[in-house]
Amino acid sequence: MRTLTRGPVAAAVLAISLAGCSFTPSIVQRAMDDDPDQLLAQAAQQQGTEAAETRLRAGDILARSGRRPQALEVLNNLDASQLSGESLRDWAMLLSELGDSEGNPQAVIKAAGVLDDLQLASDDANLLRLRQGLALGQLGQPQEAAQALMQVQSNTGREDINDAIWDQLSALNNRQLDALSQPDNAIVTGWLELTRLVNSSGGDIQGLFARLDDWRVANPDHPANRRLPSQIGKLRELRGQSVQNIAVLLPESGPLAGVADAIEQGIRTQQSNVVNGGGNGAQLSFLDASSASLDQLYQQAQSSGAQVVIGPLDKSDVTQLESRAELPLPTLALNYGQSAANQTKNLYEYGLSAEDEARQAARRGWQDGHRSASMLVPDNDWGQRVGEAFWNTWSELGGDIATAVRYNPGAPATDSTRRAISNPRPDMLFLLALPDYARQVPPTMEYYSASNLPVYATSHLYEGSPQPRLDKDLNGVQFADIPWNIPDAAVGGAEALPYYDSYRELKEQGSPSMFRLMAMGVDAYELARRMPQIQALPGSRIQGATGTLSTTGDARIYRELPWAQFSDGVPAPVFSDGLGDSAGASNDNATP
Repeated sequence: MRTLTRGPVAAAVLAISLAGCSFTPSIVQRAMDDDPDQLLAQAAQQQGTEAAETRLRAGDILARSGRRPQALEVLNNLDASQLSGESLRDWAMLLSELGDSEGNPQAVIKAAGVLDDLQLASDDANLLRLRQGLALGQLGQPQEAAQALMQVQSNTGREDINDAIWDQLSALNNRQLDALSQPDNAIVTGWLELTRLVNSSGGDIQGLFARLDDWRVANPDHPANRRLPSQIGKLRELRGQSVQNIAVLLPESGPLAGVADAIEQGIRTQQSNVVNGGGNGAQLSFLDASSASLDQLYQQAQSSGAQVVIGPLDKSDVTQLESRAELPLPTLALNYGQSAANQTKNLYEYGLSAEDEARQAARRGWQDGHRSASMLVPDNDWGQRVGEAFWNTWSELGGDIATAVRYNPGAPATDSTRRAISNPRPDMLFLLALPDYARQVPPTMEYYSASNLPVYATSHLYEGSPQPRLDKDLNGVQFADIPWNIPDAAVGGAEALPYYDSYRELKEQGSPSMFRLMAMGVDAYELARRMPQIQALPGSRIQGATGTLSTTGDARIYRELPWAQFSDGVPAPVFSDGLGDSAGASNDNATP
């Protein structure tokens, strides 16, 4: 940073300043005023409002001179509480513009914090709120993003943000949609009706557009009627491409037979309920994956008239498919192969991935403001894979790992927990554990005066049904799980769950230990029915039994999970949104 000018020039400047207020600044003075480094040095010697005003001026000059990253840093770090009036307005607009252009949505959110306190001109307020909505979407907060964007549209009537609004609304479940309701706002009401209409369409594209025509008649002046979101418009091209026949490749014997049985039960139950509900259910052909080669299975599938394949389940089979350039039929594998990325044409991969849950825990902890995390994971291959997923994501976000402890699952949790929470003390703990071990961790933390340390866990600590007496020791622990396992926390009650009829039937008949796999079967059937949509519209979302499902760049199905927090030993809602993004799915088995 430059230092203040010394010698004769400085003396001349001082003399002019002492001569009074009425003078024309010299070239030297103007050069000093326009030098952002000089201004920042000056601000370092100032306090309060004076320092904030000087830094704002320096940031503005830095931005206009092309030094935008430095301008963003200066404006993001100045004390905006010292600004008021036009200065506060200038800071908010410039910081939000820089945050938007430089890929820093947190800075945009910070700038938008003045919206409720500052009387902005309508154009400025709408522009700032638009940037806020887009930034919230980038940070994985679709409910808040949709609310902000629809408010902008209600104020302005803008149609060019329809795609942005739809991107956020399509990520919401029914409870989140209900929370956005504004009965007196026709724009909001129309959007919510349109979202529910599309969400309930299943794979029936023909039926969707029949209902869409009714919506358009009822909403002639709605911005989405005048300019249909592009993803919905593209669905028109899929008319006549409904899936009528699905081949399912599952092993009837071997180590995965029990897993396959649970998945098959979910598939059959959902198919039956779709048909009984008057829907266009696809015919199913089950082929024994343990009795034939992959090539033979595909030949059988084609002979049966299958349009889509569900399976295989075995990780080695999926890895084998990843080595091929193309598959003869669109295929939804029920596991992730070992390749770093899936490049096989017609191959999509879906599973219940603990690594995905670890990544979401990292993003959630970061969003909640934590920056130093400790890890407590089992000392086995599973713990290593999942632990690495958390570590890598946390590090990419910019977080520090205070301590990483790998524990013996057969030993008491006392010593490992003590090591994870002390020297140095983190500001959050990531926990990967099965129920018996997990229940020992919070009491140990309390013993070591760390009961207020936030704990983020995967679904594996919850057995799937409320057990208040056993799980009361987990009070305060946050964890991600499939909507079907935490209906109250996920959607506000079981009746609001996706595919409620199948949920009720499988919940009554199924084993809790296999329930997640049954839910996986339900979603596998629904994903297969929607295969034309998935192929034509990468990134489209489905509200499923196992989470909000979307495809990633390498054709892996990504699950965004809801979060719950133990309260009185029962999973309860967490009143903030988790982090959804389009990070890639992981290479993990369907079970630990």
